[in-house]
Amino acid sequence: MANKMIITCALTGAETTKAQAPALPVSPEELAVSAEEACRAGASIVHLHARNADGTPTADVKVFKAAIDLIRKKCDVVVEITTGGAVGMTPEERIAPVALGPDMASLDCGTVNFGNDYIINTLPIMRQFASEMNLHGVRPTLECFDVSHVQSSHILIKEGLLKPPYHYGFVMNVPAALSLSVKTLSYMIDQMPPGSYFTVMGIGRAHIPGICAAIAAGGFIRVGFEDNIYYAKGRLARSNAEFVERAARMAREAQLEIASPGDVRKLFGLRGA
Repeated sequence: MANKMIITCALTGAETTKAQAPALPVSPEELAVSAEEACRAGASIVHLHARNADGTPTADVKVFKAAIDLIRKKCDVVVEITTGGAVGMTPEERIAPVALGPDMASLDCGTVNFGNDYIINTLPIMRQFASEMNLHGVRPTLECFDVSHVQSSHILIKEGLLKPPYHYGFVMNVPAALSLSVKTLSYMIDQMPPGSYFTVMGIGRAHIPGICAAIAAGGFIRVGFEDNIYYAKGRLARSNAEFVERAARMAREAQLEIASPGDVRKLFGLRGA
């Protein structure tokens, strides 16, 4: 993967509403269209949350399956589902869609403040989720909102629940969680096992700084409506593809090639590699 940039597009998340961002994809059909557009723009992975018909977040396996099936019919993008779910979901609800056998899934590596709320991820929950992903052949992205989360992942590694190559997702600038700076990102990177890969997820105003930080630090990029709804100050994004196009353009300006879904499957040993 030398000189190649992996771009993940987080299509919708669990918090944003269409009232806030009219272009937000919500239904399985909208998610599939958005995934195809993002893939064409340069995304090799899509990070997937699911929504009920009324737009509220859901972990319903049937809804996830509908979205995944439609996405796979439209393009060959790597599908990474959330197991973070939404505030208030039980661990059993959050992990259930892994049984569908997506290519990848997020695995939150610690409890985190989430604005005025919080999401609980104890070590037993982390072990449960890692075991389920192993059972279904799903590659985890180790989502870390804090330095301690990276350190906690080492426990699962020592217990044999995680296998290399390790892929970390550094979620930075969530309100009440870890901010994004050169120092905080550098310290996160320093805690990873040798040979690990990482994706930088700059939330809100950290969206573009996150892209720049990923490029400078040798990591990968995540963009999309889950992380930010504004393309520029005061201007809502028109689509997920618009975010991806800018990230791809910035990566190319840094003399990096844009990785394909096939590149990702080969790197992480996914099905179909």
